[in-house]
Amino acid sequence: MNNSAFGTTVKAGISFGSALAMVISYVNWHSIFWAIIHGLLGWIYVIYFIIFH
Repeated sequence: MNNSAFGTTVKAGISFGSALAMVISYVNWHSIFWAIIHGLLGWIYVIYFIIFH
């Protein structure tokens, strides 16, 4: 397994998770502050949103 390809995939997944969390947060709360906080949490917020909404 090529570690470079794996690292790129992981970074892309983390970036996608952060972007998705920010979009979901902004649509729900209409707040850039909360979008940034949820973007930092990334996939944690996405999973929370799926479970509780």
